[in-house]
Amino acid sequence: MSDWDFSPPPESELQDREVLLEGTHLVGKRIALLVTGSIAAIKAPLIARSLRRQGADVVAFASSEALRYTTVDALEWSTTNAVVTQLTAAAEHLSDDNPFAAYVVAPATYNTINKLRHGIADGVVTSSVASAIGRMERGKTQVLIAPTMHGSLHNSLLRSSLRHLQTMGVKIIPPKVAYGKNNLPPEAEIVTQVIRAVSNSPLKNVPILVTGGATPVPIDNVRILTNRFTGKLSGCIAEELYYRGAEVKLIRGQGSYNPPSYLPHLLINNYDEYLQAVIEELSKNNYQFAIFSAAVADYQLKQVFPGKIPSGGALQSIDLIPTAKVIAEVREKFPNLGMVTFKYQENITHEELIKIAHQRLQQGYQMVVANRGEEQGKNSEQVAYLVTKNNPPQKAIGKEKIAVAISDFITVRN
Repeated sequence: MSDWDFSPPPESELQDREVLLEGTHLVGKRIALLVTGSIAAIKAPLIARSLRRQGADVVAFASSEALRYTTVDALEWSTTNAVVTQLTAAAEHLSDDNPFAAYVVAPATYNTINKLRHGIADGVVTSSVASAIGRMERGKTQVLIAPTMHGSLHNSLLRSSLRHLQTMGVKIIPPKVAYGKNNLPPEAEIVTQVIRAVSNSPLKNVPILVTGGATPVPIDNVRILTNRFTGKLSGCIAEELYYRGAEVKLIRGQGSYNPPSYLPHLLINNYDEYLQAVIEELSKNNYQFAIFSAAVADYQLKQVFPGKIPSGGALQSIDLIPTAKVIAEVREKFPNLGMVTFKYQENITHEELIKIAHQRLQQGYQMVVANRGEEQGKNSEQVAYLVTKNNPPQKAIGKEKIAVAISDFITVRN
């Protein structure tokens, strides 16, 4: 028996084909979505709407084979633009009057990929991409393809074509490999790669290290001391920097946040691993900036108990000693590294928080992101203040906006 009482849904300000913006990375960008004859074409309308949620204006180009699996109506509804299904005297494949920032072939079949590699332009999709490659070679657009086919079609011919296209400058979106097939990746991953491709941020190709999550310390072989921080903010920061084209590496401690597969990251299990990973990563790579949002353990046991302490009250007390301050060691070992650090406090005033942040700035950090447990947004969002030496503290509400503000600061400093 259903629990639904048959009440109508509440009214929404969004019109039928409108989407709720999740970001602005593609605002003002025209994106051509080129759909080829794979069963995965049924997902093309979802890709179109995901692109629009970042502000893109999407136009679909569909081959006749693609329309076996999706429809003109579905593509037009999801893009809010007329669908290009054939080339006319308007020369739709050239798009001279209103050029595209990127062309995304998703799904890209075996047949289409090999045609593109050999310059065959015999239909709506292949002719449009042929023109797009010419624009790409002049620095006027980006071309991305998402290979999608059964594993038996992943042969030496396909690999040769993919390598050749990549050498030319075409960006290959890695498939989601499962059950012997190259499947279309999730819509969010495709959109992320488009955002990254069209980014003209000064952070493009800049190496940046981000840390986040908790760094537990052991009590015995079973029990740990940790904290409640999830690592979500570090994920928002790393993803925002990745959108902008930075070469990001996330060192992730314990927490509920799981980074997307495309984001380079390293999972650490405890404080000792964290300290070692940070120093090693900074030593072997020429990072220009590091953002330390990890909730690093302040104390560790004077002596870790061997094995498992018996239950029933055997553990009466533990002796704690301070851990080494990771950011202080980093500051000493890497004096030219741009550093953003974090300071969390409770049971103090706003003025005291800002004073503590300014005191930390004197230790050689470029920014301190400070927040209090008592201060939250109207929807319980995290509220933080970005404190620097030469400007008033900047207030940011919500993890996404904090991530954007930090990224903007690094952009200016770069």
